[in-house]
Amino acid sequence: QGFEYPVVVIPMTTSHYMMLKRNLVYTGVTRAKQLCAIVGDKRALQIALNTTDGTSRQTGLLARIREFDRPR
Repeated sequence: QGFEYPVVVIPMTTSHYMMLKRNLVYTGVTRAKQLCAIVGDKRALQIALNTTDGTSRQTGLLARIREFDRPR
């Protein structure tokens, strides 16, 4: 359990490659009460979503992010 914030901004860059983990993205997204903005390199986000920390969870995070990635 952790703190929640009205707005969360998650910077995604490949410069800190070791931090690109799905569970860290999930933590950032779930801390947002009203708005979560993921900014930066789309490739970094893809790497993070495909990299686990060794534990298995069924969160639905990838489906939620893909929902926002659709052309409008």
